[in-house]
Parts: sequence; structure tokens; C-alpha cells
Amino acid sequence: MDRFVGLSVFVAAVDKGSLAAAARAHGITPAMAGKHVAAIEAELGVRLLQRTTRKLHLTDIGLDYYRRGNLILEALEEADRLASQQQDQPHGTLRVSAPTTFGALHLGQPVAEYTRRYPNVSVEMSLEDRYVDLIEEGFDMAIRIGALPDSSLISRRLGESRMAACAAPSYLDRHGRPRDPADLRRYDRLAFSKAMSGGDWSFTDRKGKTFTVSGPTRLKADNVQMLLAAALDGGGIVYGPTFVLGEHIASGALEQVLPDYKTESLGIHALYPSSRMLGTKVRCFIDILEEKLGRAAL
Repeated sequence: MDRFVGLSVFVAAVDKGSLAAAARAHGITPAMAGKHVAAIEAELGVRLLQRTTRKLHLTDIGLDYYRRGNLILEALEEADRLASQQQDQPHGTLRVSAPTTFGALHLGQPVAEYTRRYPNVSVEMSLEDRYVDLIEEGFDMAIRIGALPDSSLISRRLGESRMAACAAPSYLDRHGRPRDPADLRRYDRLAFSKAMSGGDWSFTDRKGKTFTVSGPTRLKADNVQMLLAAALDGGGIVYGPTFVLGEHIASGALEQVLPDYKTESLGIHALYPSSRMLGTKVRCFIDILEEKLGRAAL
């Protein structure tokens, strides 16, 4: 069998989640798609996929082969694109998943610019604080913030934000200003419940030593904007990303505490299934995100 076609079928099966879907994409029968993958496995003498009646699962060797195979297919598609110099205008519907607060505060302008530049495309934006399965749930791409779990998704860094601890000046006037991270335990702490470390707050001193503040919190919520409102009203010290708190610190409505300590840097990334599947509508939107978010003070 044609080795290149076999590789293309294998990668499509992983991307789409089944041999049947890969077969439809290539205009062949599911049985033929299975033969293509089996032929590769037979030639290599290894198992790439564990097949069940419901889903395909990559073996460790299969994951490495998928990633390397993707690079080969991406390189060929890029060569074809450059040779033909064909740049289609985006069209259709772009489905994007993004974190609730970040999307509400920072994605409206890029989306407006995107639809203004490309009138033949529409956008469906889903804002929720969970990791969606892009392929199973039908999303073209996602925006994710912070550490990225290991996966077959391709990421492109759009910018970064930082964590910050701050409170209303009136609250600090009443309770005093903390001198070190351990001192924070005697204050009313306002924490984001869906953070990976929950109520744990991290600070690093100038010598590189990191301190973690844990323990009870006065308020825990799954929405940073709600915590922001509580902090602005003098409810305590909030620990959250500067893409939410930064403008309020700059205006003086909130005062940063422990400013001599470093806090965690949060990478802001666009994720999509693979560069090979990166359609024009996704590529153009990511370009606008890089343009807008790269200049923004997040």
C-alpha cells in the first residue's frame, strides 16, 4: 500500500477519533482505512493504536509516530500552499472555547476586528472555565491560560499575564499591610476555587526562594470578577491574574501587596488540533489575537 496515504489515514484517524471518520475524509471504506494502519504497524513491527468498539487509543510509540508524521504532512501542505500561493478568504463559522473572565474582558475587541476584516465568517464563542475536548465537542480552537497539560494539541503563545495579590487601600489601612507571605494567613483571603492549586498562593523572593501560602480562605469563588468586586469593596486580599486586576491596580482602586516578591507567570495560548488542520479561518483569527493581545498590558 501507498505509505504516504497510510500515514495520512493514520493521522486522520487520531485527529478525528475513529477509523470510520478517517475513511470518510479520504473517500475510502472503514475496512480499507484499517488495512492502511495495519500495513504500517506490520511494516514497523509495533502497535500504534489500541482499538476498542468505542474509541481509539494511541500507544506511547503511536503518539511519537503521530507527532512526527504530523510534521511530515504539515511540511508537504506548506510546500503545496507556497507553490500555489493560494490564500483563501476565511468563511463559515469559527467555534472558540475560552476562559470565562478572560474572554469577557479581552476577546470582544479581537472578535469584532476579525468579523470586520472577514465578512464571510461568523464566530461562536463559548466561555467556560474547563478544558474542552476540541475534537469531540466540535471546536476549532481554544484559548488557555497557565500551564498546558501534555497533549497532541498544537499551541501558539499569544502573550502572558502574572498573578498578583492586592486589596482595597481602605482594607489595608484598617488591617495593616503584610510584610511577608506568611503574614497573609492573618488576613481575609479571597481565592479562585478553580485554580489548579485552589487556595494556595505562591511568592518568590529575590534570592529565588518560593513561599506557598495555604490554609483557610474567607471567600472562595469560581469567578474572578466576583472576587474582584469583593476586593474593591474592602472584603480582603485577592490573588488573581493581572489581566483582571491590572487596571484596578494602575488606577489605585486596588493596592498590590508584597510587590517585591515575584509571582507566577501565566502564558496565554491558542490551541488547535494540528497545524495540518489549521484552516484559514483559524489562522487569521490567531493572527489578530497575536496582534491585539501582544500589544495589550495583561
